[in-house]
Amino acid sequence: MALYMDRHDVPETVTAETVAHIHQEDLKLQDKYGCKVLTYWYDESRKNAFCLIEAPNAQAIQELHNEAHGQIPNSIIEVNAGLVESFLGRIDDPEKTSDTDLNIIDDSALRTIMMLVFKQLEPAASSASPERALMHHHKEAILKLLETYGGNLVKQTEDFFLVSFKSVSNAVHAAFDIQLALKDGANHADRKNYDFKIGLHAGLPVTEQKSIFEDTIKLAQRMCQVIKGEVVVSSEVKELYNHQNSESLEKEKRLFCLTQTDERFLGLLSDYLESQWSNTNLKIDDFSKPLGCSKSQLYRKMMYLTGKSPNSFIIEYRLSEALRLLNKNNSNVADIAYQTGFSSPSYFSKSFKKKYGHLPSDYLAVQPR
Repeated sequence: MALYMDRHDVPETVTAETVAHIHQEDLKLQDKYGCKVLTYWYDESRKNAFCLIEAPNAQAIQELHNEAHGQIPNSIIEVNAGLVESFLGRIDDPEKTSDTDLNIIDDSALRTIMMLVFKQLEPAASSASPERALMHHHKEAILKLLETYGGNLVKQTEDFFLVSFKSVSNAVHAAFDIQLALKDGANHADRKNYDFKIGLHAGLPVTEQKSIFEDTIKLAQRMCQVIKGEVVVSSEVKELYNHQNSESLEKEKRLFCLTQTDERFLGLLSDYLESQWSNTNLKIDDFSKPLGCSKSQLYRKMMYLTGKSPNSFIIEYRLSEALRLLNKNNSNVADIAYQTGFSSPSYFSKSFKKKYGHLPSDYLAVQPR
């Protein structure tokens, strides 16, 4: 059987006790439909519930819910048990907190997702090189900070950490401490070796997308790719944080806060970039129509969000992608130049050296094959 998570947007009259009764009705009929109802999450304030169920298919879940209580889910997605536990902290019912027959669960599935991206700027000869040793030291310190603030590490690669927080305040404070650790824990020369970005967005596990927290992760990734500043937070994170804390995030100079309008623009820009950035014939004039703005509006918005003109942004976006490929020892300089939208390897090498202080070939020369 596969594992599924569904989402129910419930009426205002529904309470945590109501949902607990509904859960019991599901349990009574689970065998009839070949299902195993594992647990659920319910948020009293947002009026949404998420059920975790093993089932032969999504249709069986709909039929189970329909007969048990008539609450048909708004969305159903297939999930991985390990990911569910990493994001949400459990895959079974929590222990009862009250002396009642029912295990009444009022446990929100809303999570603040942190995307922490690392960029190795200097060529590193081996895993034992000073550059890689420095990065390893920083990552160990970051893992300790994440544990301190209750962050669940969902995924870790050489390039990024994906982290889930139940508390939005903890997520923001962790971001500040990571920012401080990466700045204060390295001298000026060390800081030339790497760069980092942190994106924070909050969301729910099941939307209209196909995978868990897909919308939330995508926006956090895009904030790291596009928006200026070391720490970037979404409008949702800002609103949630401001609701819980006396100090408003808008006053914080250590981060960049997006508005919903900024996020819509970022979505349109990223969608277009992801389909066109490697096109050598791409022109800035091509951007206006898909982004729904004039050339002057595009310039102002790009300067505000990225700190760069549209032309400069495209070049730096391509160079960043090229650096990622070079650090992975992917192909050769000429192939990477064309893959990343440069019209010639010589222009690519010149632009790359101007940005990073090294020729692209320097990175390939030191990478073990």
